[in-house]
Amino acid sequence: MTGQAGRRPTLDLLDAAGIERILDEALAILRDPGVRVADAEARTLLEGVGAAVHEGVARIPESAVRAALATVPRAFTLHARDGSPAVRYGAGEVAFDPGSCGVAVLDPETGEHRPSTAADLVRLVAVAERLPVYAAQSTAVVCSDVPAELGDRYRLLLVLLGADKPVVTGAFTADGLGPMLDLLAADAGGAAALRARPRAVFDVCPSPPLDWTSFASRCLIGLARAGVPAQMVSMPLAGGAGPVALAGSVVQHAAECLAGIVIHQAAAPGAPIVWGGAPAILDMRMGATPMGAIETAMLDAGNAAIGRSLGLPTHGYLGATDAKVVDAQAGMESATTALVGALAGIDLVSGAGMLDSLRCQSAEKLVIDAEAIASALRLVRGIALPEGSLGLESIREAGFAGRFLELPETRRRFREEQHLPSAVVDRGSLRAWLQGGGGDMFARARSRVDALLAGATPSVLDPARAGELVGRVAAALRAVGFDELPGVAEETAAEAAGR
Repeated sequence: MTGQAGRRPTLDLLDAAGIERILDEALAILRDPGVRVADAEARTLLEGVGAAVHEGVARIPESAVRAALATVPRAFTLHARDGSPAVRYGAGEVAFDPGSCGVAVLDPETGEHRPSTAADLVRLVAVAERLPVYAAQSTAVVCSDVPAELGDRYRLLLVLLGADKPVVTGAFTADGLGPMLDLLAADAGGAAALRARPRAVFDVCPSPPLDWTSFASRCLIGLARAGVPAQMVSMPLAGGAGPVALAGSVVQHAAECLAGIVIHQAAAPGAPIVWGGAPAILDMRMGATPMGAIETAMLDAGNAAIGRSLGLPTHGYLGATDAKVVDAQAGMESATTALVGALAGIDLVSGAGMLDSLRCQSAEKLVIDAEAIASALRLVRGIALPEGSLGLESIREAGFAGRFLELPETRRRFREEQHLPSAVVDRGSLRAWLQGGGGDMFARARSRVDALLAGATPSVLDPARAGELVGRVAAALRAVGFDELPGVAEETAAEAAGR
């Protein structure tokens, strides 16, 4: 369809003057009191660009920040396994991926939370792979049936075995980063191929307030030198580990991210990095960190506005809920915050599928969230203004009898104009609903998950390469006395054993 695009709807919570004030205060914080930096190499890098470091605290001058910002790529792409572009950061597009690192799953049979396993991750990956609104996968849950010291690389292994989409992941320890990068390089065909066509972005989290730990700093430095994108996930907790005023928490977020950019770019100028975050407010009644609160979504939108003003790729954590089951609260909070992320123009929005303030994942909620996300993406496309008549000719042709259903234009354009949800969303009559069993949305989502799993196609990963990836991790597991490969198909395990 050709013609003029209508106005794209946006959400702007900060004007230019407000953004300038926030950045001015963030830069002032970096000068005094500065940020804590535990890693010796990171401190040396900061000193090399003019920071004053004393007793583990770095005071970073504005000149160092401006120099680092000048070398950050304004855009980059994550690629699918076949090398095709999948997620474009910094291009004004909005993409979504499932939330990461749940320690539990919602059992669809019992409705109870239980510790997540490798099999659960395999199931989640298969569902997300079949839902087009998810442009990327994530290492969605922790595998409780795998030794904790190897859990980060095992989660990545299962995603690489089961998915062709790019992946959002992260290391649990600084020592775990290298083996994860080795897995990705083996999957890509070498470290140079991984650098040229990165398939993963790694979350790296400073600790609020204003603390770049040794673990986080080591990850930043390692990713920069490998040329693999780093995604800063700064997490000010408004009222608990950050100022209670939303603007104050945005200031702290900016200071933490700017410090991270200086460390990262000092290690490897021009390496890709994302202005991301997972902020929240502290609910003063419950002592909780509500990820579904509208103020949490406002913080994400405000943080993204700051990053966008600097010309940087952005990320946020939205589309999650504090509800413990997939109920009306889960739908309200997840859909509302996903819509905020889309309207705010955040490049990558993480959090779909998650319950209980990011502790629990659900494949059924992942399916329901996909419907909300698709609606949000339809909204941000706006109202198209095609060439020629907008409605005049159709109205004349349909006449006073209103024969719009008969018009060729209706048949030609309804799929462009309307988002058509899956059967998870019920738009039929009461009679049809009753005849279909009268189930609620969760029941329909369960059926949708079953259908997606039944129709899942294997990844295009070459069996020999799959065996190589599994063999790398299996050797590390054997070194800690663990001989099982939970969630790995028997034929793939056999291929690894035969190498």
